[in-house]
Amino acid sequence: MDLTVVAYVIYLFISVGLTVWVARTLSRNGRVFIADVLHGDEKLADAVNHLLVVGFYLVNLGFVALYLKSAEAVADARSLFEALSVKLGVVLLVLGVMHLGNVWVLNKIRRRGIMERQQTPPVAPQGWTAPAGA
Repeated sequence: MDLTVVAYVIYLFISVGLTVWVARTLSRNGRVFIADVLHGDEKLADAVNHLLVVGFYLVNLGFVALYLKSAEAVADARSLFEALSVKLGVVLLVLGVMHLGNVWVLNKIRRRGIMERQQTPPVAPQGWTAPAGA
């Protein structure tokens, strides 16, 4: 078997595995943030969480597929490892950026929800008071 094909198979196996692992981690831990933002609506939090995970899979697996082709043929074991390290390094960086992007967005949404809850007075206003000395 051609070493380039071996590199492709190893790259796909590791990249898809990493993508699934990161997506599951985001899904499991991001749900808490989403539920907090949605004021405890568990059903809606699960639906939004699932949609985010599907989008994460589509973007990352699409990138993995587009980045599969190698410009150079793999001739020996050394070039196999070099090609894999470059490809997997780029995939890891993309996964990391996507992960940090998801965490940043979830945190922004969560902070907005916390600020909105803090602006709501605990009781309805009961009247109006004129300024002192008027």
